[in-house]
This record gives sequence, C-alpha cells and structure tokens, in this order.
Amino acid sequence: MSYFRPTIERMEGYVPGYQPKEPGYVKLNTNENPYPPSPRALEAIARAAGESLRLYPDPTGRPFREQAARVLGTSPDRIICANGSDELLTMALRSFCGEGDAVAFPTPTYSLYPKLAEIQGAHVVAVEFPEDFSLPPGLAEAGAPLTLLCNPNAPSGTLTPKAEVERLARSVAGVLLVDEAYVAFADEDCLDLVARHENVVIARTLSKSHSLAGLRFGFAVGPEPLIAGMAKVKESYNVDRLALAGATAAIADVEWTAENVRKIRATRGRLIAGLRELGFTCPPSQANFVFARVPQGRQAGDVFERLFERKVLVRYWNAPRLDDCLRITVGTDGQTATVLDTLREILT
Repeated sequence: MSYFRPTIERMEGYVPGYQPKEPGYVKLNTNENPYPPSPRALEAIARAAGESLRLYPDPTGRPFREQAARVLGTSPDRIICANGSDELLTMALRSFCGEGDAVAFPTPTYSLYPKLAEIQGAHVVAVEFPEDFSLPPGLAEAGAPLTLLCNPNAPSGTLTPKAEVERLARSVAGVLLVDEAYVAFADEDCLDLVARHENVVIARTLSKSHSLAGLRFGFAVGPEPLIAGMAKVKESYNVDRLALAGATAAIADVEWTAENVRKIRATRGRLIAGLRELGFTCPPSQANFVFARVPQGRQAGDVFERLFERKVLVRYWNAPRLDDCLRITVGTDGQTATVLDTLREILT
C-alpha cells in the first residue's frame, strides 16, 4: 500500500549532477564557479557564526533586500529572498498555478521545471525550441497562468534577446518568470522589464556568479503586488542567518564578482574554440557552460563514460535532442586544458 499522492507515487524525482565522493576529479558537470567567493562574504559568514545563531533570521531577508536594491537600482519591496532560485520556482508555482492549470516553457530547458509542475498538479505545456534555440512561436498561445523562460537557457547556453522577451511578456496571459540564473555571464539582462510590465518576475541566484552554490541563496525582482503575493507562500524563515550575511556581503562586492565573471567569459571563448577544433558543434554560449554536440560518428554517451573513467566530469542526458551532446562547465584555464586534452585523447 502506498501512502503517497498518486502524482508523487508515479513521478520520477529530479536527478542532480553527479557529486564525487573522492578527490581528484575535474568537476565540470554542475556549473559551479571555479573561483572562490568574495572575501567579504566569507568574513561576514564567519562573523555571523556566533551566539546569534540561537535567534531566527530576519524573515524577509531585509538586510539583503536593502543592499541588493542599492546595487540593482530598484526598491527593496520589489525583492524576495529564497533558499536558492529553485525555491523561487516553487513559490511561483504555488502562487500562480492551481491543480490542472497550465505551466508553459520552451524545451529542452532546465529539467526541474516539469518536476515542480507535476508536484503542483499543474499541466505542462512544453513548446519545442527551434534548432537554433530561438524563442519558439506559439509559446504564449498556451494561455498559461505562468510561463517560465530560462534565459540564458540551460542546457543550451543560448540567450533570447531582451526585445523578444519583452514581446513575450506582452503576449502571455499570465505571469512571465524569467529565470536568469546564468545572466551574469551574458551580454544583457531583462531586469528593467520589471518596471515596464506588471506581469514580469526575474529570478536570480548567487550560486554561479557569486561562487556561493553551497550557501543556497536566490532572489527574485518583480512588481510589488507580485512579490507581496509570492511572500505569502514562502517558508516562514526560508533564508538562514549565515546565508543572509554572506549573500548581503557578496552582492555588495561588485568588483570581485565582475572580475571572476570576466575570467570565466574569457575561458569560455577558449573552451568553445578548442571544442570546435576537435569537431564539436557549439551554439554561442552566454552562460558559464558550453553545450557541445559530439563530432559525427561519435556517441555522446560513450564520450561521457570515457571522460568519467579519466575522472573528468561533464553532464550528459539520454533524452531527445540532448543525447548527442555534452554540457561542459567553464572551469579554470587549467581545468579547460585538461578536458580538451582528455577529449583529444579519446577522439584520436
């Protein structure tokens, strides 16, 4: 006898990237930043790790919201904090979609989206990306209360231009949530759409750009009525004291983040060039990873396994439109040289 809801009983859970249990791996499979967090963030976390941990954190993340508002040029009332941007997605599903309502998004994209929709009992409308991963026509025709757009997209790394996102915002029937987890590595973002459209929410994370994946901190920016409504469904104390202290200091250290982003973008160019020399096909990446289609006559699953045997971790999905590709995180120059040399050895 099962005690689970039928939906939970039959669904498969989200599968994260492999986490090695021993040292020695070149870990390029989960899009972590290869450079350390801001020293200011580490110092703030150390200061917060004291007697005050017996107290609850600020339930709204006020210190971060005020600091982020200064950095981003917006109002604290337009910001909500979360335990990673994944919690923001959960908040959005809870806020805007009842059981049987539609959730629309282009596909292939972040594989957590359909899982969260399934948990909520929502109906998934997945519209296929064209081959070039441009915004698919007909996405707005779903009439969904919530449309999700990962931009830059995962796993392709491609960017939908802001002008096209704005046209989509005007066309959808409900809320458009733009998931900008990787936007720090892109040429433009959509943050200013919040001031022009009452139905746009921007979700961000400090995991990638600020090297704080282990801290689990995300935030969203949106019109005040939407942010106030989403606050009703968040967990009561969803961001702990250490995360709040570290995130507040990290987002204030603009120069540190900008320098790490600059290095990753430069290495990204070298990774793409090296992969293309080896016969891979790579769309132009605007993220901290590269989506690489293996050379003709090769099997991506086989290349993935042979990399794994050599302790080089990348991401592979045995799924339609993805099963001939690998997603490779942009690491340090040294890690990039290792993955390219290893691929050269495998392919030759």
